Amino acid sequence: MTEQRPDTDVETTATQREYDPSASSLTGHVDPAVMAELLSIRSSIDNFDATLVYLLAERFKVTQRVGFLKAQHHLPPADPDREAAQIARLRRLAEEAQLDPAFAEKFLNFIISEVIRHHQAIAEDHGQAAPGQAPTGA
Repeated sequence: MTEQRPDTDVETTATQREYDPSASSLTGHVDPAVMAELLSIRSSIDNFDATLVYLLAERFKVTQRVGFLKAQHHLPPADPDREAAQIARLRRLAEEAQLDPAFAEKFLNFIISEVIRHHQAIAEDHGQAAPGQAPTGA
């Protein structure tokens, strides 16, 4: 029986490996002072990324509650008027924050599509058909 090396083990994924904040293909090719500054800036980016992940997790926990409420009261998973208002609001906020409004809209559209997908799954689990489908169990 041969022993697998950790880097070839199919059970080990990138997310299971410890994160190395100094990982860079530039190491050894860039002035050490520049590399130190780059790593310092990247450390802040890493903090923002972690914050975004936790904020998104909290947002999806709340939208799950919305999905259960909608399913209990046989409301549709999507609410186009709400979604349009949210997109317009986020575009305004993006402009104020000097963020590309088109990027902000794409980002929110992605989140909205995931939320709707979750709401559809919740509705199906509660025996409510998604719009245009026959009720489950019928």
